[in-house]
Order: sequence, then C-alpha cells, then structure tokens
Amino acid sequence: MKHLWIRFGCFITGYNYNILKNCSEAAFKSVKKYTAAMLIVCILWFFIGFTFAHRYLSLSMPGCILAGALSTIIIVQVEKQIVLSIHPSRLLLIFRGCLAFMMSILGAVIIDQILFEKDIETEKNFYISEKVNMILPSKTEELRKQIAALETAISKKEQEKDNYVEDITKHPTTTATTTTMATKRMPVQTVTSSGKDTIIWKTISDRTVGTVLLLNPKTALLPALDSIIGDMRQQRAQKENELLHIRPALEKEMKASTGFLDELTIMKQMLSASHVALCFWALWILFFLFIEMLVLFSKLGDRSNDYEKVVLHHMNLQIRRLDALGKGFE
Repeated sequence: MKHLWIRFGCFITGYNYNILKNCSEAAFKSVKKYTAAMLIVCILWFFIGFTFAHRYLSLSMPGCILAGALSTIIIVQVEKQIVLSIHPSRLLLIFRGCLAFMMSILGAVIIDQILFEKDIETEKNFYISEKVNMILPSKTEELRKQIAALETAISKKEQEKDNYVEDITKHPTTTATTTTMATKRMPVQTVTSSGKDTIIWKTISDRTVGTVLLLNPKTALLPALDSIIGDMRQQRAQKENELLHIRPALEKEMKASTGFLDELTIMKQMLSASHVALCFWALWILFFLFIEMLVLFSKLGDRSNDYEKVVLHHMNLQIRRLDALGKGFE
C-alpha cells in the first residue's frame, strides 16, 4: 500500500513507477501535480459526457456511465501527449492550445444548457411558437383537403345508396322462373309369350315450369354500403378533430423532438438578447480553457527533473548499444 497515490498517478500519467521510485522527491511532486491537474479535467469531462448522453442521446444509466468513461479515457490520452513529452515541440503546444480552446467551448455549451435549463425552456416556447406558425398553414390546408375528399366520397356513396333504396321501393320483389324435371315409368303394352304376359314400360320426363317471388338483390348491398359510409364519416370526424386541435398537437410534437441543435439556436438567441448571459457564458469558456491548459502550463513551468534525465540516459545507452551492435555486424 506504500505510495498508493503515486502508483495511481503513474497509471494516469504514464510514468514508469519502477524508475520513479528511485528518483528524488521533485519527480514525485511532478507526478502528484500532473495527477491532480488531470483528475480535475477528467472529473469535468466525465460529468459532461454523462450529461450529454443522458440529455440528448437518451441512453440508460449504464450507457451514460460508459459515455462518461469514454470521455475520461480520451482526455487522459490527450493529456499524456504533453505529460510524457520531455521537450514538447512548438507544433504540439499550438495543437494542444487549439484543442483546449475547442474543448472549452464544447464543455461550456453543454454545461450552460444545463444551468440555463429553465431559461431555455421559457425561450423554447417562443421558438416553437414561431416554427408552428410557419408549418401550421400547410398542415391545415392538407387536413382540409383530406376532409373535402372524404365528404365528396361520402356524398357519392350516399347517392348510390339512395339510388338502391329508390329501386328497391319501386321493385321490392322480382319474379324468377323455375323449371323442375320429373321422370316416371308408364306401361306401354303387354306382350304374351309362352303363356306369360310381359309388360313393356316407358320412361317419360315430366317438365314443370313455375314462377317464384324473390327480394330485390340490391337489398343485400345496403348493409355493406352503410358500413362503408359509417367508416368514412368516422374518418371525417377524426380529421375534423385533428384540425380543431392541430396547433397544440404540433407544439407537443416539436417539444418532444427538440434536439441539441435546436437548443443551441435558442441559446444563441438568449446570448444575443442578454449581456448578462453572454458574460456568464464567456466566464465558463475561460474557466474550461484554463482548466484544459492547466497540465500544459504545469509542464512548461517545470524544469527537467531527474526522472526525465533517467529516461534520456536509458535512451542514450540503448542507442549506443544499438550503434555498437551495428558496427560489430559490419
């Protein structure tokens, strides 16, 4: 358990504990300082990643924790580019500074959308109202066309029904001709042969023609026609109800589908309308920027310690061994 915090610091910063444990207190202090600075950044970005996944990606709790962990891992890997550089180049410093500036803006935007949540909700109502005013005429016209088409179809079906009813009233029944066939055997003659009489039979077909009264066949069409008309009237009533409540429905739909970019637009309107909000947002950007640059400034302010000299010494020894090995093969 000895030097547990130092071991954790080596894990975070990428330092080799086996080398560090033989170095001076100055190297230990550098590790502690870098670890503290990186932990501050990691905690902030874990919270940002967790909140972003929960608010905008609608992930479950394990998914939000995973998003926060991924954000932390990315930050650790970025900071290691500076911490593990013994003599960081100017290009690396410029790149890290630009990255810190972009990350500070992203972090400030996400955090401010949480801090200004109630103000954003208030401004969102005006934003959604404007969008509804733009969409409402086309939606209303479309519903009215559908209602008019249904009314036309209902009128045609009702006219068709009236024609059937009129025909049924005039001709409630129809006469149908039926034909029945019956066969019977009749004796034709008697033949006497060898003292016995034999009767010869003949089959005769008896055809009977009659008439029967039937209901008008159009009567059977009326129930199906009534069902179709009822369905159309129900659809028309539903469309009329949608037309009556179309504005609240659109507002509810847009509130449910408001995303990250919509809230960015709303925040832009808030910042442009309020100098207080703009100053507060600028303070958050500066706060995140200085936090992001903390490791970089710590690295630039430090002199080379014995840990780095040991690393360089090992590197030079390995290079000389390789050179000597190469000459030996030649």
